[in-house]
Amino acid sequence: MNSASPQSGRDLAVERVERLSDADLADLAEATDAAIIEGGGFGWVEPQGRAALERHFRGVLLVPERELFVARLDGHVVGSALLVRPPRNNEAQAFAATLTHAYVAPYARGFGLARMMVGKAEERAAALGHRVINLDVRETQATAIALFESLGYLHWGTHPYYARVRGQTVAGHFYTKTLEPGRGRSTGELIDGAA
Repeated sequence: MNSASPQSGRDLAVERVERLSDADLADLAEATDAAIIEGGGFGWVEPQGRAALERHFRGVLLVPERELFVARLDGHVVGSALLVRPPRNNEAQAFAATLTHAYVAPYARGFGLARMMVGKAEERAAALGHRVINLDVRETQATAIALFESLGYLHWGTHPYYARVRGQTVAGHFYTKTLEPGRGRSTGELIDGAA
């Protein structure tokens, strides 16, 4: 998914990647640390540094049930998201995938890359046969919450003791969204049990 933003003249792209160049890993580490410093989830509270983040992302690419999506601004990686599929032995939940660690670095926001990245992950999940996508987010991430709600995610619950951030307990919000496949029975028919 590539496009040029007419207002900015910037090159915007989102892609699913199976490998990353050294330059992409360096960009991704920088973007991740910037998002962590700004307070964007990801589970980390303190910046991790390039070496640790490069090891992390190399590991992500080795896990068969994880698919990494990256957002690019003018060719540079500025954010990422993970689509996590259930393991093969979890047949009961094989219809659902999880979106996690979705962020765009603060210096690359305002171009619609987060929306593009979530859309690309949803398209991929539906193409793989998933009918539901789930995610969770800290209550302090108002921008992410607004994005997910604007994309049709349904808030179904709040965990009051979700995370500890700089000595404070933070609640977490849980969201779900149904996905429609390109063909076959609708998700509503399957979930509601209609014949």
